Amino acid sequence: MTWEVLSIIGTIAFAISGAIVAMEEEYDILGVYILGIVTAFGGGAIRNLLIGVPVSALWEQGFLFVIALIAMTVVYLFPQKTLPHWKRWGNFFDALGLSAFAIQGALYAVKMNHPLSAVIVAAVLTGSGGGIVRDILAGRKPLVLRAEIYAVWAIVAGIAVGTKLASTPFELYLLFVVVALLRILSYTYHWQLPHRSLRNQAVDQPQKTGV
Repeated sequence: MTWEVLSIIGTIAFAISGAIVAMEEEYDILGVYILGIVTAFGGGAIRNLLIGVPVSALWEQGFLFVIALIAMTVVYLFPQKTLPHWKRWGNFFDALGLSAFAIQGALYAVKMNHPLSAVIVAAVLTGSGGGIVRDILAGRKPLVLRAEIYAVWAIVAGIAVGTKLASTPFELYLLFVVVALLRILSYTYHWQLPHRSLRNQAVDQPQKTGV
């Protein structure tokens, strides 16, 4: 039951997130649906390839496809004047999708008796893979590769599930809330990982001239 609930939450959240990004980039209705589907299912497809699950398993999720289509249609049909409000909630839905799918991906790997390293990788790919593909298709710098903390929270979810710190339904739901909240706090207060830029160094260094 926990698995199914997390799958539904993640699918709805990422489908809406992808649809919002598509509308921000002024894609047509087909682009909205494609970007939403890719965001909702891209991470799971990448995860399946790396942990040995047949790709055909993706097509067995007909119920989730229907849910994703309904969620995207609702967002697309909202009155034009309400879209700015939806845009402000884009990061919120992305945080929910990241948390739900990271935990779901970790549970998938644990179920297949994979080691902790594989559990963490499955959590990261499931939680952020769809968002990476979404941003690339939208012509944006992938959110997970920016200085802003993103994939770290998926790693936290993977470690918690892989080490059995969260195993009961209550613990998993609590982990979902914690990871989503950490992601929301990280973009609200602009938490960042250490990073270095070579761009300013290249500008500041004097160019050598030949003698």
